[in-house]
Amino acid sequence: MTEQHAAQQNRLAQETSPYLLQHRNNPVEWYPWGTEALDKARRENKPILLSVGYAACHWCHVMAHESFEDPEVAAQMNRLFVNIKVDREERPDLDGIYQSALALLGEQGGWPLTMFLTPRGEPFWGGTYFPAAARFGRPGFTDVLQAMSQAYHEKPEAVQQNVSALHEALQKLSSPEAGQGISLQAHDLAARSLVRHIDPVEGGLGSAPKFPQPPILKLLWLAGLRSGREEERNAVLRTLERMSQGGIYDHLGGGYARYATDDKWLVPHFEKMLYDNAQILDLLNEAWKETANLLYARRIHETVDWMLREMRAQREPGGELCGGFASSLDADSEGEEGRFYVWSEEEIDRILGKEAPLFKEVYDVRPGGNWEGKTILNRSMHSEFRSDDEEDRLATARELLFQERSQRVRPGWDDKVLADWNGLTIAALARVAFTFRRSDWLATAEAAFAFVRDEMSDGDRLFHSWRYGQLQHKGMLDDYAQMASAALTLHEITGQSNYLEQAERWVDSIERHFRDSANGGYFITADDSDDVVIRPKNAHDNAVPSGNGTLADVLARLYHLTGNDQYLQRCEELLTVFSGELERTVFPYATLLNAAVMLQDALQLVLMAGEDAQDDSLLETIATTSAPHKALLQPKSVDSLPPLHPAAGKTAVDGRATVYLCRGQSCSLPLQDTAQLRQSLLDERLAFQADISASTP
Repeated sequence: MTEQHAAQQNRLAQETSPYLLQHRNNPVEWYPWGTEALDKARRENKPILLSVGYAACHWCHVMAHESFEDPEVAAQMNRLFVNIKVDREERPDLDGIYQSALALLGEQGGWPLTMFLTPRGEPFWGGTYFPAAARFGRPGFTDVLQAMSQAYHEKPEAVQQNVSALHEALQKLSSPEAGQGISLQAHDLAARSLVRHIDPVEGGLGSAPKFPQPPILKLLWLAGLRSGREEERNAVLRTLERMSQGGIYDHLGGGYARYATDDKWLVPHFEKMLYDNAQILDLLNEAWKETANLLYARRIHETVDWMLREMRAQREPGGELCGGFASSLDADSEGEEGRFYVWSEEEIDRILGKEAPLFKEVYDVRPGGNWEGKTILNRSMHSEFRSDDEEDRLATARELLFQERSQRVRPGWDDKVLADWNGLTIAALARVAFTFRRSDWLATAEAAFAFVRDEMSDGDRLFHSWRYGQLQHKGMLDDYAQMASAALTLHEITGQSNYLEQAERWVDSIERHFRDSANGGYFITADDSDDVVIRPKNAHDNAVPSGNGTLADVLARLYHLTGNDQYLQRCEELLTVFSGELERTVFPYATLLNAAVMLQDALQLVLMAGEDAQDDSLLETIATTSAPHKALLQPKSVDSLPPLHPAAGKTAVDGRATVYLCRGQSCSLPLQDTAQLRQSLLDERLAFQADISASTP
């Protein structure tokens, strides 16, 4: 690097976030979030311009090109403001605070987030994307800059009034309405309400743009299994099928894009996020166990292949794998959204030759394309599988196109490792490995877990982000909750006690550093986080399940796995703290609602190993049979079950592997035959359904 080039770089050049590094050569004098920037703002009495985005964000790139790379716009920003750039994936706590502030101002949230703050970091106005000059019905960015600077210096009373009102409202958002707890009936009623919002033809919630919304789909799925109602079950299956055959799915490389810009899942916003694919894997896995639909099995294998091929992070650029998973793939390449993924009819004809007609028919390739003159590959009009011969030919054609596509300029790769997103991925990968008996997938999940546990922590305190050996930012509630959930998943699948012990240590850390001792529940940030204007506390799902909702599920599972009443009490209190919020809306609380059922009505499967260590037929039956809200215990000995567990004292009968199904304080007779076990699991579901029918008004 030349001295001249180094001199042109701003303070973001010292960061590890790929998103922040994208802006290191901007003429804007960017600061990362921290005391240096805040002190400068106070010292010079300048307002702060806070810009929040992420590496795979298309409109973030657009605003950067139009404004942040423009010397004249940058000069105005530098003269009037202290400018701070934040990667929302590195600091979801900050992003959450200021997105909430924007919503309180009556504006639609999103990225890039553009907020104007006092030197103490207090918000007083904001928006999202602003064009450099007025268009799209939005004011020009330079006009906004001038107006906000004038407002701060010339109308301090009005600014302070906004600051005080927003601060009071943010405090209220972090003070949830308590209630009487969450009943089983509440879960059922929530599903009945939510299913009415599913598109009856294309699946998914509402109209364009359509997001996968995995937490809501999971609630509908579990409620459908418990109640026996086809409406919820079919809503999820329809959504998964339409997504999996639509353009939101990458039919050549595997994996799902972030969302569709239309209502038919054709046109994706082409970015691929790790957390979306982890949650969709989970849903596909449950759908396959229930239906044995080949589509779901194929999408699981293809998506895992994509994760293992393209989303495993490295210790250094081009170096060995570290064990953890990277965050995302960009929507853009060569400055154009979707360029990497789309095709022309001429390209398909040239590459596939005589196989082109079949491929074009099935994958919607037509003259003039299906999107902006190009073709997004999809099977929406031909979702049924063809004959084995034709499917083999199509697979060969896809491979040829994949190899051709591999020569293109690839989208940007955000290769930082985030603890919470890895927790989601580890759990999902372990579960599909369990279902499909893939020891290699399970080994990869365990390696990722070991990486986060050993290299993203200081004792039992987690860090949020890692890249090329550098740790960033104290772990947040979501990091601990998702990694504890992953630990419990690995414990249930492998029977290894070290995973259970690690989950308990992380939950202890949550109790010490995140608990709101005055009002109950858990803050998003730890007690030693000193750079936020408020410690937010909520239980609403976003693109990922909420930290408090996930923690409630973890506490419920810990209670069933250990028999420790302390976990029962903590879970009940946590559910009570947020239960009043359900009177307003159920949409954001799917994870919390699912956790309530896990606590109150879990089906516990206790597998006592037999003398034949090679016989895992009962375990395989458990792995491939759909059962809602289950906890799997594989005690190493009769003494290792909790003393008050309903199966305590029971043994493997006649030295053969034996399963006991326990619900509440009652257990089934010993089960040793796979067909009998499968039927008993079905009978338990029928018992769930009878209970729900009896309690439904």
